[in-house]
Amino acid sequence: MKKGLLYITLLLLVVGCRLDRTKDQEPLGSMSLPVTISLPMENTYAQRLIRRSIGDPGKDERFARPKHVYFFVLKYDGENWSVWHKEHREPADEDWTPKRYSGSLSTSGDSIYEYNRPINLLLSNEKFEGQVFVIASAKELEFNTPFASITTADQVRNLQFNVAEPNTNANLQDIYSSPYNYEVNGSYYGSFSSIYQKVPHVNLMLYHVAAKVDIKWSVAESLRINKDHPENAIRLTYMKAKNLFNGYAYCFKPMKNERAAILATGDVVSIITPLDEGLWWEGRAYFYTIPYTVTGNPGYFPLQMEMSTNGSAAVYRPTLNMQMNTSSPFVPWMRAMFNISNKLTDTEETKIIDL
Repeated sequence: MKKGLLYITLLLLVVGCRLDRTKDQEPLGSMSLPVTISLPMENTYAQRLIRRSIGDPGKDERFARPKHVYFFVLKYDGENWSVWHKEHREPADEDWTPKRYSGSLSTSGDSIYEYNRPINLLLSNEKFEGQVFVIASAKELEFNTPFASITTADQVRNLQFNVAEPNTNANLQDIYSSPYNYEVNGSYYGSFSSIYQKVPHVNLMLYHVAAKVDIKWSVAESLRINKDHPENAIRLTYMKAKNLFNGYAYCFKPMKNERAAILATGDVVSIITPLDEGLWWEGRAYFYTIPYTVTGNPGYFPLQMEMSTNGSAAVYRPTLNMQMNTSSPFVPWMRAMFNISNKLTDTEETKIIDL
Protein backbone atom coordinates (compact mmCIF):
# COMPACT_ATOMS: atom_id res chain seq x y z
CA MET A 1 0.00 0.00 0.00
CA LYS A 2 1.32 3.35 -0.93
CA LYS A 3 1.27 6.59 0.99
CA GLY A 4 0.05 9.86 -0.41
CA LEU A 5 2.28 12.59 0.78
CA LEU A 6 1.85 15.84 2.48
CA TYR A 7 5.18 17.29 3.67
CA ILE A 8 5.12 20.24 6.00
CA THR A 9 8.21 22.06 7.21
CA LEU A 10 7.60 24.40 10.09
CA LEU A 11 10.38 26.91 10.68
CA LEU A 12 9.70 28.99 13.76
CA LEU A 13 11.28 32.42 13.60
CA VAL A 14 10.94 34.83 16.46
CA VAL A 15 9.90 38.21 15.13
CA GLY A 16 10.17 41.35 17.22
CA CYS A 17 10.45 39.26 20.42
CA ARG A 18 12.49 39.70 23.58
CA LEU A 19 14.02 36.38 24.57
CA ASP A 20 15.32 37.72 27.87
CA ARG A 21 15.34 34.68 30.17
CA THR A 22 15.58 36.95 33.20
CA LYS A 23 12.18 38.44 32.46
CA ASP A 24 10.06 35.29 32.17
CA GLN A 25 6.91 37.11 33.12
CA GLU A 26 6.97 39.34 30.07
CA PRO A 27 5.14 38.28 26.92
CA LEU A 28 7.53 37.55 24.08
CA GLY A 29 5.45 38.93 21.22
CA SER A 30 4.67 37.06 18.02
CA MET A 31 6.37 34.58 15.81
CA SER A 32 6.10 33.51 12.20
CA LEU A 33 5.48 29.85 11.51
CA PRO A 34 6.38 29.14 7.87
CA VAL A 35 4.50 26.08 6.61
CA THR A 36 5.32 24.06 3.53
CA ILE A 37 2.61 21.64 2.43
CA SER A 38 3.50 19.07 -0.20
CA LEU A 39 1.05 16.79 -2.00
CA PRO A 40 1.56 14.12 -4.68
CA MET A 41 -0.69 15.10 -7.53
CA GLU A 42 -1.15 14.56 -11.25
CA ASN A 43 1.84 14.17 -13.50
CA THR A 44 3.89 17.33 -13.81
CA TYR A 45 7.09 16.19 -15.51
CA ALA A 46 7.30 14.90 -19.11
CA GLN A 47 4.08 12.88 -18.89
CA ARG A 48 5.65 10.76 -16.18
CA LEU A 49 3.35 8.54 -14.15
CA ILE A 50 3.16 9.36 -10.47
CA ARG A 51 5.20 7.06 -8.28
CA ARG A 52 3.32 6.82 -5.03
CA SER A 53 4.75 6.46 -1.55
CA ILE A 54 3.51 4.19 1.25
CA GLY A 55 0.01 5.17 2.34
CA ASP A 56 -1.56 5.99 -1.03
CA PRO A 57 -1.89 3.32 -3.72
CA GLY A 58 -2.08 3.55 -7.46
CA LYS A 59 -0.47 5.23 -10.42
CA ASP A 60 -1.52 7.78 -12.99
CA GLU A 61 -4.40 9.03 -10.86
CA ARG A 62 -5.62 12.60 -10.98
CA PHE A 63 -6.21 14.51 -7.77
CA ALA A 64 -7.66 17.98 -7.31
CA ARG A 65 -5.53 20.56 -5.56
CA PRO A 66 -6.89 21.35 -2.09
CA LYS A 67 -8.84 24.56 -1.91
CA HIS A 68 -9.35 24.27 1.85
CA VAL A 69 -6.56 23.67 4.37
CA TYR A 70 -7.24 23.52 8.11
CA PHE A 71 -4.33 24.04 10.53
CA PHE A 72 -4.35 23.13 14.22
CA VAL A 73 -1.39 23.82 16.50
CA LEU A 74 -1.56 22.37 20.03
CA LYS A 75 0.72 23.20 22.97
CA TYR A 76 1.52 21.37 26.19
CA ASP A 77 2.48 23.48 29.20
CA GLY A 78 3.71 20.58 31.32
CA GLU A 79 0.25 19.76 32.68
CA ASN A 80 -2.36 20.23 29.97
CA TRP A 81 -2.78 20.30 26.21
CA SER A 82 -4.59 23.26 24.68
CA VAL A 83 -5.25 24.78 21.27
CA TRP A 84 -2.56 27.32 20.48
CA HIS A 85 -3.70 28.24 16.99
CA LYS A 86 -6.19 27.19 14.31
CA GLU A 87 -6.68 28.58 10.85
CA HIS A 88 -8.72 27.85 7.73
CA ARG A 89 -6.96 28.77 4.48
CA GLU A 90 -8.44 28.78 0.97
CA PRO A 91 -5.51 28.55 -1.45
CA ALA A 92 -6.09 29.04 -5.16
CA ASP A 93 -4.72 26.59 -7.73
CA GLU A 94 -1.91 28.98 -8.58
CA ASP A 95 -0.79 28.99 -4.94
CA TRP A 96 0.41 25.40 -5.42
CA THR A 97 3.87 25.14 -7.00
CA PRO A 98 4.74 21.98 -8.99
CA LYS A 99 7.96 20.36 -7.85
CA ARG A 100 9.61 16.99 -7.57
CA TYR A 101 10.08 15.65 -4.06
CA SER A 102 12.92 13.32 -3.17
CA GLY A 103 12.89 13.35 0.63
CA SER A 104 13.56 10.36 2.86
CA LEU A 105 9.86 9.63 3.44
CA SER A 106 8.91 9.34 -0.23
CA THR A 107 9.65 7.31 -3.29
CA SER A 108 12.40 9.27 -5.00
CA GLY A 109 11.12 11.48 -7.77
CA ASP A 110 7.49 11.91 -6.74
CA SER A 111 5.73 14.76 -8.52
CA ILE A 112 4.23 17.10 -5.96
CA TYR A 113 2.64 20.48 -5.47
CA GLU A 114 3.85 22.73 -2.68
CA TYR A 115 1.94 25.41 -0.80
CA ASN A 116 3.97 27.89 1.27
CA ARG A 117 2.36 30.48 3.50
CA PRO A 118 3.43 31.55 7.03
CA ILE A 119 1.17 31.51 10.07
CA ASN A 120 1.49 34.27 12.63
CA LEU A 121 1.29 33.01 16.21
CA LEU A 122 1.17 34.73 19.58
CA LEU A 123 4.19 33.62 21.58
CA SER A 124 3.72 33.52 25.35
CA ASN A 125 6.41 33.19 27.99
CA GLU A 126 5.44 29.60 28.79
CA LYS A 127 7.81 26.77 28.01
CA PHE A 128 5.92 24.06 26.16
CA GLU A 129 6.03 21.36 23.55
CA GLY A 130 3.63 21.33 20.65
CA GLN A 131 1.90 19.28 17.98
CA VAL A 132 0.62 20.23 14.53
CA PHE A 133 -2.39 18.65 12.82
CA VAL A 134 -3.53 19.47 9.28
CA ILE A 135 -6.41 18.36 7.08
CA ALA A 136 -6.75 19.46 3.45
CA SER A 137 -9.62 19.03 1.01
CA ALA A 138 -10.71 20.04 -2.48
CA LYS A 139 -14.10 21.02 -1.01
CA GLU A 140 -14.97 22.79 2.19
CA LEU A 141 -15.50 20.35 5.05
CA GLU A 142 -18.35 20.29 7.53
CA PHE A 143 -17.08 19.23 10.96
CA ASN A 144 -18.98 17.66 13.84
CA THR A 145 -17.83 20.64 15.91
CA PRO A 146 -18.14 23.98 14.08
CA PHE A 147 -14.67 25.26 13.24
CA ALA A 148 -15.11 28.43 15.28
CA SER A 149 -16.10 26.34 18.33
CA ILE A 150 -13.05 24.06 18.38
CA THR A 151 -11.35 25.12 21.60
CA THR A 152 -9.79 22.01 23.19
CA ALA A 153 -7.05 19.57 22.19
CA ASP A 154 -9.43 16.60 22.47
CA GLN A 155 -11.80 18.27 20.01
CA VAL A 156 -8.94 18.50 17.52
CA ARG A 157 -7.73 14.92 17.92
CA ASN A 158 -11.29 13.56 17.71
CA LEU A 159 -12.47 15.92 15.00
CA GLN A 160 -14.81 14.39 12.40
CA PHE A 161 -15.98 15.57 8.98
CA ASN A 162 -19.26 14.87 7.23
CA VAL A 163 -19.03 12.29 4.45
CA ALA A 164 -22.57 13.00 3.23
CA GLU A 165 -23.39 15.66 0.64
CA PRO A 166 -21.74 17.85 -0.46
CA ASN A 167 -18.67 15.73 0.42
CA THR A 168 -19.57 12.73 -1.72
CA ASN A 169 -17.33 9.86 -2.77
CA ALA A 170 -16.10 11.96 -5.67
CA ASN A 171 -14.39 14.21 -3.13
CA LEU A 172 -13.06 11.55 -0.77
CA GLN A 173 -9.95 10.88 -2.83
CA ASP A 174 -8.99 14.53 -2.42
CA ILE A 175 -9.00 14.67 1.40
CA TYR A 176 -5.70 14.30 3.26
CA SER A 177 -4.79 14.53 6.93
CA SER A 178 -2.02 13.90 9.46
CA PRO A 179 -2.83 10.61 11.28
CA TYR A 180 -2.69 11.04 15.04
CA ASN A 181 -0.91 7.70 15.69
CA TYR A 182 1.90 7.94 13.16
CA GLU A 183 5.00 7.99 15.36
CA VAL A 184 8.66 8.58 14.62
CA ASN A 185 11.09 7.55 17.38
CA GLY A 186 8.18 6.99 19.74
CA SER A 187 6.54 10.40 19.33
CA TYR A 188 3.75 11.74 17.16
CA TYR A 189 5.50 12.82 13.98
CA GLY A 190 3.99 16.30 14.07
CA SER A 191 5.57 17.13 17.44
CA PHE A 192 8.05 19.86 18.26
CA SER A 193 9.91 20.76 21.46
CA SER A 194 10.61 23.95 23.41
CA ILE A 195 11.20 27.01 21.26
CA TYR A 196 13.65 28.43 23.83
CA GLN A 197 16.43 25.94 23.22
CA LYS A 198 16.32 25.54 19.46
CA VAL A 199 14.32 26.40 16.37
CA PRO A 200 11.87 23.50 16.01
CA HIS A 201 11.26 21.82 12.69
CA VAL A 202 8.10 19.77 12.12
CA ASN A 203 8.03 17.54 9.07
CA LEU A 204 4.49 16.38 8.39
CA MET A 205 3.21 14.11 5.66
CA LEU A 206 -0.51 13.96 5.08
CA TYR A 207 -2.24 10.85 3.81
CA HIS A 208 -5.60 9.94 2.34
CA VAL A 209 -8.39 9.51 4.88
CA ALA A 210 -10.31 7.32 2.39
CA ALA A 211 -9.25 3.82 1.38
CA LYS A 212 -8.90 2.85 -2.25
CA VAL A 213 -11.04 -0.12 -3.31
CA ASP A 214 -9.83 -1.82 -6.50
CA ILE A 215 -12.36 -4.14 -8.20
CA LYS A 216 -11.54 -6.48 -11.10
CA TRP A 217 -13.84 -8.92 -12.87
CA SER A 218 -13.59 -11.50 -15.63
CA VAL A 219 -16.10 -13.82 -17.32
CA ALA A 220 -14.63 -17.15 -18.45
CA GLU A 221 -13.81 -16.88 -22.17
CA SER A 222 -15.62 -20.16 -22.97
CA LEU A 223 -18.85 -18.66 -21.63
CA ARG A 224 -18.75 -15.32 -23.39
CA ILE A 225 -20.23 -16.69 -26.65
CA ASN A 226 -22.73 -19.52 -27.12
CA LYS A 227 -23.51 -19.96 -30.82
CA ASP A 228 -26.21 -22.57 -30.22
CA HIS A 229 -27.93 -20.70 -27.43
CA PRO A 230 -26.84 -17.04 -27.48
CA GLU A 231 -29.23 -16.25 -24.67
CA ASN A 232 -27.12 -18.44 -22.38
CA ALA A 233 -23.86 -16.58 -23.03
CA ILE A 234 -22.78 -14.93 -19.81
CA ARG A 235 -22.16 -11.24 -19.54
CA LEU A 236 -21.90 -9.09 -16.45
CA THR A 237 -24.32 -6.23 -16.89
CA TYR A 238 -24.69 -4.63 -13.49
CA MET A 239 -22.37 -3.99 -10.55
CA LYS A 240 -22.27 -1.52 -7.73
CA ALA A 241 -20.80 -1.06 -4.28
CA LYS A 242 -23.48 -0.21 -1.76
CA ASN A 243 -24.03 0.78 1.85
CA LEU A 244 -20.75 2.65 1.96
CA PHE A 245 -19.87 4.86 4.91
CA ASN A 246 -21.80 8.06 5.40
CA GLY A 247 -22.13 10.42 8.34
CA TYR A 248 -19.18 11.76 10.32
CA ALA A 249 -15.74 10.18 9.87
CA TYR A 250 -12.55 10.86 11.80
CA CYS A 251 -10.16 13.43 10.35
CA PHE A 252 -7.02 12.24 12.14
CA LYS A 253 -8.05 8.68 13.09
CA PRO A 254 -8.89 7.23 9.66
CA MET A 255 -8.69 3.61 10.86
CA LYS A 256 -10.87 4.11 13.94
CA ASN A 257 -14.27 4.51 12.27
CA GLU A 258 -16.69 1.95 13.70
CA ARG A 259 -20.37 1.08 13.41
CA ALA A 260 -22.58 -1.09 15.60
CA ALA A 261 -23.62 -3.05 12.49
CA ILE A 262 -23.23 -3.04 8.73
CA LEU A 263 -24.88 0.10 7.42
CA ALA A 264 -28.47 -0.61 6.37
CA THR A 265 -28.30 2.37 4.05
CA GLY A 266 -25.37 4.32 2.76
CA ASP A 267 -23.66 5.79 -0.27
CA VAL A 268 -23.66 3.81 -3.51
CA VAL A 269 -21.01 3.71 -6.24
CA SER A 270 -22.12 2.34 -9.63
CA ILE A 271 -19.23 0.44 -11.18
CA ILE A 272 -20.90 -0.79 -14.37
CA THR A 273 -24.44 -0.45 -15.73
CA PRO A 274 -26.37 -2.49 -18.33
CA LEU A 275 -25.28 0.00 -21.03
CA ASP A 276 -21.55 -0.52 -20.41
CA GLU A 277 -21.13 -3.11 -23.17
CA GLY A 278 -17.37 -2.82 -23.19
CA LEU A 279 -17.28 -4.05 -19.58
CA TRP A 280 -19.58 -7.05 -19.91
CA TRP A 281 -16.76 -9.61 -19.82
CA GLU A 282 -13.83 -8.07 -18.02
CA GLY A 283 -12.73 -4.81 -16.56
CA ARG A 284 -11.32 -2.93 -13.64
CA ALA A 285 -12.60 0.00 -11.60
CA TYR A 286 -11.67 1.72 -8.39
CA PHE A 287 -13.25 4.13 -5.97
CA TYR A 288 -12.44 5.69 -2.62
CA THR A 289 -14.48 5.13 0.50
CA ILE A 290 -14.19 5.58 4.26
CA PRO A 291 -13.27 2.21 5.78
CA TYR A 292 -15.06 1.14 8.94
CA THR A 293 -15.33 -1.93 11.12
CA VAL A 294 -18.35 -3.45 12.81
CA THR A 295 -18.56 -4.07 16.55
CA GLY A 296 -18.00 -7.77 17.12
CA ASN A 297 -15.91 -8.22 13.97
CA PRO A 298 -12.86 -6.04 14.57
CA GLY A 299 -10.27 -5.75 11.86
CA TYR A 300 -12.61 -6.36 8.91
CA PHE A 301 -14.28 -3.83 6.63
CA PRO A 302 -17.66 -5.17 5.42
CA LEU A 303 -17.70 -4.03 1.80
CA GLN A 304 -21.07 -4.87 0.26
CA MET A 305 -21.32 -5.50 -3.48
CA GLU A 306 -24.27 -6.16 -5.80
CA MET A 307 -24.19 -7.51 -9.37
CA SER A 308 -26.14 -9.46 -11.97
CA THR A 309 -25.53 -11.22 -15.29
CA ASN A 310 -27.41 -10.96 -18.60
CA GLY A 311 -29.56 -8.12 -17.34
CA SER A 312 -31.38 -10.57 -15.09
CA ALA A 313 -33.36 -9.56 -12.04
CA ALA A 314 -31.41 -12.20 -10.12
CA VAL A 315 -28.77 -10.40 -8.08
CA TYR A 316 -25.66 -11.73 -6.38
CA ARG A 317 -24.94 -9.85 -3.15
CA PRO A 318 -21.57 -10.71 -1.63
CA THR A 319 -20.33 -9.02 1.53
CA LEU A 320 -16.57 -8.85 1.32
CA ASN A 321 -15.08 -8.79 4.80
CA MET A 322 -11.77 -7.24 3.93
CA GLN A 323 -9.03 -7.51 6.51
CA MET A 324 -7.57 -4.27 7.86
CA ASN A 325 -4.87 -3.43 10.36
CA THR A 326 -6.84 -1.00 12.48
CA SER A 327 -3.75 -0.05 14.50
CA SER A 328 -2.07 1.27 11.34
CA PRO A 329 -1.97 5.03 10.77
CA PHE A 330 -2.76 4.53 7.09
CA VAL A 331 -5.90 3.48 5.25
CA PRO A 332 -5.47 0.33 3.13
CA TRP A 333 -5.56 -0.41 -0.57
CA MET A 334 -8.25 -3.10 -0.80
CA ARG A 335 -8.54 -5.40 -3.79
CA ALA A 336 -11.20 -7.87 -4.91
CA MET A 337 -11.32 -10.12 -8.00
CA PHE A 338 -14.52 -11.69 -9.34
CA ASN A 339 -14.06 -14.69 -11.66
CA ILE A 340 -17.49 -15.40 -13.13
CA SER A 341 -18.13 -18.85 -14.55
CA ASN A 342 -21.91 -19.13 -14.20
CA LYS A 343 -24.98 -16.97 -14.23
CA LEU A 344 -25.38 -15.26 -10.92
CA THR A 345 -28.22 -16.42 -8.71
CA ASP A 346 -30.31 -14.37 -6.33
CA THR A 347 -28.13 -15.08 -3.32
CA GLU A 348 -26.20 -13.34 -0.60
CA GLU A 349 -22.77 -14.56 0.39
CA THR A 350 -20.05 -13.60 2.82
CA LYS A 351 -16.43 -13.77 1.79
CA ILE A 352 -13.30 -13.20 3.83
CA ILE A 353 -10.51 -11.46 1.99
CA ASP A 354 -7.16 -11.35 3.78
CA LEU A 355 -4.99 -8.76 2.13
